[in-house]
Amino acid sequence: MRVWVTRAEPGAEATARRLRDLGHDPLVAPLLRIRFLSPPLDLTDVGALAFSSANGVAAFAALHPGRDLPVFAVGEATAAAASAAGFPVVLSADGDVRALAALIEAERGRLDGVVLHPAAAIRAGDLAGDLTARGVEARTLVVYEAEPVAPSAETLAELTTVDAVLAHSPRAAALLARIQQARGLPALCISDAAAAPLQAKGFSRVASASSPDEASLLALLDALPTAPARIPAVVWALLVFGLLCVIGGYGVARFGPSLFAAPEAAVQGGQAVAEPSHQ
Repeated sequence: MRVWVTRAEPGAEATARRLRDLGHDPLVAPLLRIRFLSPPLDLTDVGALAFSSANGVAAFAALHPGRDLPVFAVGEATAAAASAAGFPVVLSADGDVRALAALIEAERGRLDGVVLHPAAAIRAGDLAGDLTARGVEARTLVVYEAEPVAPSAETLAELTTVDAVLAHSPRAAALLARIQQARGLPALCISDAAAAPLQAKGFSRVASASSPDEASLLALLDALPTAPARIPAVVWALLVFGLLCVIGGYGVARFGPSLFAAPEAAVQGGQAVAEPSHQ
């Protein structure tokens, strides 16, 4: 199955590898590009970090060398990114931003300071606001932004070969909803929030993962009807060439004798006379 991956790099290539492992053919054409920012950073009163994306981990790790603070992560992929970045204590909520807030609230007795949320400029949910409402002191630090990327003409042309498209975030889904050539495709979304911008936009199906993680997202592919095998262009060319050869052969067999045989007589006045020999 040909699957369009719209998420930003480096996550897009990781998704492509998983798709290949599952026997699918990924079309990697992100609709977002990640750009790290350099905001002023003061960790004096910070007691823990909360990450709602792997991009947040990468941006913060590039901004500050310290790895001594405990980390709360929204899910397994973000937790793995934090561990790979060198943070020794990482707890995963295995859910969405609300689940992350609930985990931090449950662990508030272990907190010694403000919870800092390194995040995107535009993000789904308000983790710091949710934590404050729960009585946990928190604030947001914008460490990266996701810039829109217009699909190339080549990508748009390739959409005729695509069987499904993945939306890893509400932001990517909102950009996807504007692409006329993508309508008619099944849109598989990592969450209900990511599915919302695609409703009533002409997609043949809009489905949400059972939980907001990539394994659940890719499992949605199993529910799609298997597309028939696509015939490569070179095979089509050979088939057309063969058909033309058959037609040409029939024409020669049917009309060849009358078209190519040397004339033996010429008709004059309605009667046949012998052709002169010209010797």
